[in-house]
Amino acid sequence: MKEILITNDDGFEATGLFALKEALSELDGVNVTIVAPSSEKSACALRELPDTRVTIVAPSTEKSACAHSLTLTRPLRFIKLDDDFYKLDDATPADCVYLALHALYKRLPDLVISGINHGANVGEDITYSGTCGAAMEGVLQGVPSIAFSQFYKNDSIEKLGFSLAQQAVKFIVPRVLNGEISLPPRQFLNVNIPAVSVREFRGYRVVPAGRRGYATHAMLHRNPRGVEYYWLGQASSLDYEQNGESDISALSDGFASLTPIMLDMTAHESLAALKTALKDQI
Repeated sequence: MKEILITNDDGFEATGLFALKEALSELDGVNVTIVAPSSEKSACALRELPDTRVTIVAPSTEKSACAHSLTLTRPLRFIKLDDDFYKLDDATPADCVYLALHALYKRLPDLVISGINHGANVGEDITYSGTCGAAMEGVLQGVPSIAFSQFYKNDSIEKLGFSLAQQAVKFIVPRVLNGEISLPPRQFLNVNIPAVSVREFRGYRVVPAGRRGYATHAMLHRNPRGVEYYWLGQASSLDYEQNGESDISALSDGFASLTPIMLDMTAHESLAALKTALKDQI
């Protein structure tokens, strides 16, 4: 029996989480534990999924764009809400993975899966993403990990659902579990699904992370007393630098992108130049 821990950053009621769980339930010999952002009433629907022991440890609020952050300035506690349903008060996806591995497992699971995220995590988005942050925590703790994200355009998810993403899960996860796809230590697999139908899907591409086009977006508001406040961020198009094949170009062309991500962020090609520049000082 293979043990898989799944989480996300969209919240426990997220359609992508249900889609991931449904896809995994069709794999033989797999036991799934779910650790995801949630509200207190969202556990009921997952309990209807067949032949699955579900243990839920949920942050009390959504944690999109919290990256690979841990909560170090206050204690975290499990709050039992129902059988096999716990809330981890105001925690991040990385917190959920960290504490689930510490408190819920006598041995490490075989795989951590984060997703299916509502929206792509490509290019430098990876550094912002709570979805990828959970996968990062998994590999730091010695567990192979995958992040799945579904790109969308306008109402494409409402029209197309997550059927293509589920197909990708069932294609990739068994190959990771049987060793056909190898995930070296401190590397996770980042998978992004295009906003196309199953019939329009063009296949898979193994590609590097691209370079997104970024700008600062903030919406200014005032409360009834006239005090200013801001909402950060807004939905953006998939703008990117046209510098060769990448996860972003693959999505734009109707392919699913598979990108191995390493936690070592050293710019190795710059080490020699930096040493040369400082040769008289070091």
